[in-house]
Amino acid sequence: MDIQLTEFDKALLAGEEGPASQMAMRILHRMLPVFGVDRFMDVEAAHIDSTVYMGVATMEYAERLAELGAKVRVPATLNVSGVDEHGWQEWEVPEEVAANATRQMRAYEAMGCIPTWTCAPYQTEHAPSFGQQIAAGESNVIGYYNSVIGARTERYPDLLDICAAITGRVPAAGLHLDEGRKGTVLLRLTDVPTALQEDDAFYPVLGHLIGRMAPDGIPVIEGMNVHPSNDQLKAVCAGGASSGAIALFHMVGVTPEAPTTRAAFQGMEPPRIVEVGMDELRASYRDLSTAQGEHVDMIVLGSPHFSIDEFKALAPLVKGRQKAEGVDFLVTCSRTVRMIADHVGLLEPIEAFGAKITVDTCPLTSPMLPERISHLMTNSAKYAYYSPGLLGVDVIYGRLTDCVESAVQGRVVREEGQWNV
Repeated sequence: MDIQLTEFDKALLAGEEGPASQMAMRILHRMLPVFGVDRFMDVEAAHIDSTVYMGVATMEYAERLAELGAKVRVPATLNVSGVDEHGWQEWEVPEEVAANATRQMRAYEAMGCIPTWTCAPYQTEHAPSFGQQIAAGESNVIGYYNSVIGARTERYPDLLDICAAITGRVPAAGLHLDEGRKGTVLLRLTDVPTALQEDDAFYPVLGHLIGRMAPDGIPVIEGMNVHPSNDQLKAVCAGGASSGAIALFHMVGVTPEAPTTRAAFQGMEPPRIVEVGMDELRASYRDLSTAQGEHVDMIVLGSPHFSIDEFKALAPLVKGRQKAEGVDFLVTCSRTVRMIADHVGLLEPIEAFGAKITVDTCPLTSPMLPERISHLMTNSAKYAYYSPGLLGVDVIYGRLTDCVESAVQGRVVREEGQWNV
């Protein structure tokens, strides 16, 4: 492949912009053939997933870049860390892990990244705009930026995302380009009751299903009778990116590049059409639970991170109530959302209920949960999908109200009437 480099690209490779930029560009240059293209393009912002502490190697990689004087060229938000640096002592996080994860955090901050420490940067003032070119890591962020906002990013893996932020350059490939954003399969919702579509519990299930049905494609969803909220769309993104590798979906009449089905397929006929009815949705709903019986040790909410609207929904459900002594209740969010929730009085009833709030991290990336936890309940398709493998626990999926009632009763309680329609 004859690689086409600009003068700026050549200057980066030659070290004229410093050793850190040179290192980053060398890595990107090696990756061009992997993306199957021969040139780079500019990005205007980045979201860095390399912040997750995965061992000494990821810490030393970040510290090496920082020691070389790396500075990001574009605004770069930071994904979750491996530790809640101010609250890790409340959990079973090894001291060495906490210390190393904190060192990794400091290294990314030294490079000029914005310390958002969240897997939901679209909930902050740093959210991108329609059409903006981004280099994003973290699967649900990629899906949300592409699908819900209509910004453009490819799937950037850990360690490569920070290289893009340092150079401001990425391979001119895939979802950055018009032709790479065309729908590949039409998923036509058939006889799905409007009442179910209005239920928050529908959207993680739908996301999980589209990830299974179009694991590496661009599904176009037709047949919605309601306009989902941002948190509901967030749940679709997280579910689809977990069970599959959905980096972009189009929801006809909802997402910005799909005012019509024809527009989502860029004027072409759908290559494949799949009818999606209640049988498929019920199967997806069942697939999100691995546990049997009524035993539950812990409720975990906030994957992706809890939003202010989700805190507003949770607070009245728990006000004046108390969780059962044998059930832990954890909510994860960003430090910014926690501060706002506290300021407007949403945390008081939640903490009085017995819940704990942790910020900047996620149980899937931090060794924080007690060993006694064997049965975890969640309203998140992402937690439900990953927890059995990453945490070694059985999972029960339910709506937010199910999670609260189960915590109060000390056993699994689920209202499943909508799934039996």
